[in-house]
Amino acid sequence: MFRGRRKNKDVHIDPDEIFIDSQNLPDFDTFQFEGRMEKPIPVATMIVLASVFGVLMIVLAGKAWALQIKDGEQYAKMSESNMARQTIVFAERGAIYDRNGLRLAWNAVNEEEPDFASRRYIDQEGFAHVLGYLKYPAKDRQGYYYRTSYEGMAGIEQQFNSELQGTHGLKILGVDALGRVDAESTIRPAKDGANLTLSIDAVVEAQLYKSIEALAGKVGFTGGAGAIMDVHTGEVIAITSYPEYKSSVMTEGDDSREISRYLSDSTKPFLNRFLSGLYTPGSIVKPFVALAALEEDVIDPNKVIVSTGSISIPHPYDYTRKTLFMDWKAHGPVTMRDAIAVSSNVYFYVIGGGFEGQKGLGIDRLNQYFSLFGIGQKNVETGFFKGPNGVVPSPSWKERVFPGDPWRIGDTYFTSIGQYGFQVTPLQMLKAVASIANDGLMIEPTILKTSTTSAPVVTTTVPVDQNNLQIIREGMRKTAISGTASGLNLPYVKAAAKTGTAELGVTKAFVNSWVTGFFPYENPKYAFVVIMERGPRANIYGSTLVMRELFEWMHKTDSPYLK
Repeated sequence: MFRGRRKNKDVHIDPDEIFIDSQNLPDFDTFQFEGRMEKPIPVATMIVLASVFGVLMIVLAGKAWALQIKDGEQYAKMSESNMARQTIVFAERGAIYDRNGLRLAWNAVNEEEPDFASRRYIDQEGFAHVLGYLKYPAKDRQGYYYRTSYEGMAGIEQQFNSELQGTHGLKILGVDALGRVDAESTIRPAKDGANLTLSIDAVVEAQLYKSIEALAGKVGFTGGAGAIMDVHTGEVIAITSYPEYKSSVMTEGDDSREISRYLSDSTKPFLNRFLSGLYTPGSIVKPFVALAALEEDVIDPNKVIVSTGSISIPHPYDYTRKTLFMDWKAHGPVTMRDAIAVSSNVYFYVIGGGFEGQKGLGIDRLNQYFSLFGIGQKNVETGFFKGPNGVVPSPSWKERVFPGDPWRIGDTYFTSIGQYGFQVTPLQMLKAVASIANDGLMIEPTILKTSTTSAPVVTTTVPVDQNNLQIIREGMRKTAISGTASGLNLPYVKAAAKTGTAELGVTKAFVNSWVTGFFPYENPKYAFVVIMERGPRANIYGSTLVMRELFEWMHKTDSPYLK
């Protein structure tokens, strides 16, 4: 019956058929959704599901693009590294010692970054400009080193970076897919950097800095610098500059507030005043003017010139008036040795530029002799010791700086006493005064203790008469006994010296205070220079006090440098 109905094209169902089928319904488990009528999924649900799947597909596509295209090369390298990874074996940086074996810079365990050591510096002031600072190796965010070496940024750390650095080694690590090291092999061992022994004596340097700092604080100098050098070997026993930064602060780089203070400080703690500071020299050039006058037969050393406090010449624009050139006091009659000792301006005006019946050197010969002693000249850059040229005034210089204004006799006078546009570095004056002490040898200073293994670097021998040099030395000795440096007249050291007070600015309210010299007088061994920068003119203390305090300290501590 039912088969017959299926073949019938009429699909109309009669009511009696429904009742007949209802009698034959099977048993349904409704809890298993049997016998229930199906409902279609709503369109809104389909839209939501499609949106979710669409977003997921976009995210997956983006990630695939990043993995395959954007960062594909990087991840390929990382994938390769799952099997073998190259790692740097950092060499130990060389330590730095003073001449007596005291550690000035060394290495310590780096708790934050165990791959390489931390740098430590002597915990005393006065060494920053010598030692300098450095930058550590550095990683990117993926843990790979983009700076693989220590990078010296100043001082010894920079100048001798290649010697201190050493050569890094290479190690191969076996790494599984989870990043765990399961094997390692060193294929190139590290070669540690060389240790350096400096020529400086740390205790002398610390004391020199302490005296400079104390005087600056007491009087109001904005800065200062000083050095002591062996006049025969060129070894620098002490060299310091005030103010300074801390090498440890700059190397670690964590104290941003302190670093910002350094950068904004008007006293320029990053300036190495001894090597790079340019200063008006004032009267410390007078011994070289006197020597030039002797060499050129301009004056007999025993001839007397009377200083009444000034000399005058006709005014260049009004001959009814006079132009005065002042001495710092009326010294009365002086010979050359006296003039050096009391620092008579009038005497050096006369022998520098000439006056009345006394002929003078003239600016060309003045420049010639200043050049012979390296004053205002470019330093022979031997390692650590570098600096600017400076300026010795000359007609050509004036034409560049003051075009159309001719050179006058007054310009020669002021150049003869270290004023006008004169600028020198303390380094230049240290070399120059050392050549007076060692019979005219221009020796290049060294910061390394090398005198026992190599000869000093002698750039030239100044062609001057030894008898004339002796006259200059006698004048400088007289300066220390009874002249402007009489503060150095001490029973336990015979020093020879020359002071300088260089006036600054139009009002001349501030000065640079200098002292140069050598000791012991009879058999010179060490030359010294101290500069105190921009202090009040009226104060009674100057750079001579720094050297006096240093000599007193050497005497109390039984220093070998006074023996």
